[in-house]
Amino acid sequence: MSSPHDALVPRAALGSVPVYRPGRPPAPRDGLATYKLSSNENPYPPLPGVVEAVRRTLPGLNRYPDMGVTGLYERLAERHGVRTDELASGAGSVAVLYHLLQAFCEPGDEVVHAWRSFEAYPIAINLTGARSVPVPLTETAEHDLEAMLAAVTDRTRVLVVCTPNNPTGPAVDAATLRDFVGRVPEHVLVVVDEAYLEFRDPAPTETSVELRRDHPRVVGLRTFSKAWGLAGLRIGYAVAAEPVASAIRACALPFGVSDLAQAAAVASLDHEADLAERVAALVAERTRVRDALLEAGWAVPDSQANFVWLPAGEATLDVAAACADAGVMVRPFAGEGVRVTVGEPAGNDVLLGVASSMARV
Repeated sequence: MSSPHDALVPRAALGSVPVYRPGRPPAPRDGLATYKLSSNENPYPPLPGVVEAVRRTLPGLNRYPDMGVTGLYERLAERHGVRTDELASGAGSVAVLYHLLQAFCEPGDEVVHAWRSFEAYPIAINLTGARSVPVPLTETAEHDLEAMLAAVTDRTRVLVVCTPNNPTGPAVDAATLRDFVGRVPEHVLVVVDEAYLEFRDPAPTETSVELRRDHPRVVGLRTFSKAWGLAGLRIGYAVAAEPVASAIRACALPFGVSDLAQAAAVASLDHEADLAERVAALVAERTRVRDALLEAGWAVPDSQANFVWLPAGEATLDVAAACADAGVMVRPFAGEGVRVTVGEPAGNDVLLGVASSMARV
């Protein structure tokens, strides 16, 4: 006999869904400057013209946004040399991934991804009823591509490559990625998450957009949250074969990308030269921070993103607590390591002071 409470019980799949834990902001401290280096945000304000573009859009807040994302799709299609029907947008690239998994995964299907990698992956996968298949990183915090291939089965529907990898930083070089994709079985979609692409130095000779022309099963994910500095407006997109892009759009929340976000993204694309200057400054600061950490004795992987990884192991929470005491919030992964965003130089200096004092923990 059913209980009156049965209707309140959610799907069984939710029982296996991890909790997403965002980077914590610092608490105000009297007499102490504080810095948030826990969320991989861009320390720079929006690019020139973006705030004004958003301001011009504000009087239309009583209207629904352009559900077709027309203006932005036209600009992105021109930028990437693709058709507008090969694009799909969402509230950040993570939302686009959610929609893709909804479109292509049935309960019992499998999704292969590196681990540790972006912590939203197992959440998004498990919500569909599919099974997350995490493949451990190598000792140098890189994707173990051979092990990922070995993890593919007849039930695998999607394989995710995060390059540069969040939270450890290394990237998969273009030639290696092309070879890898060529060996992935034909029944598997290969999602290349390039959220941190702009920070790679040197820039890759080939990205997911070019790779997709020879391998239609490749889906590239991009975001305006990181290098472009629009994290607060939540907008990302996929470049994919038309049937894939169409399926993603079919699963998307209607009117899910605001007109404010669309206007800001279009305005940002007008200022790629300014973006390049900011990225170059952050890359130079990343190099300074990593070099100092290496000198202090930390085995920091070769990050190609806007963060660095401190493999603190069992001391992870102690390192994070020491940073917080000094006014710097970082992102700890208990028992594994600490991810630190490359932020304002003053905040980076505080981090370096703490990390240097704990290098031998």
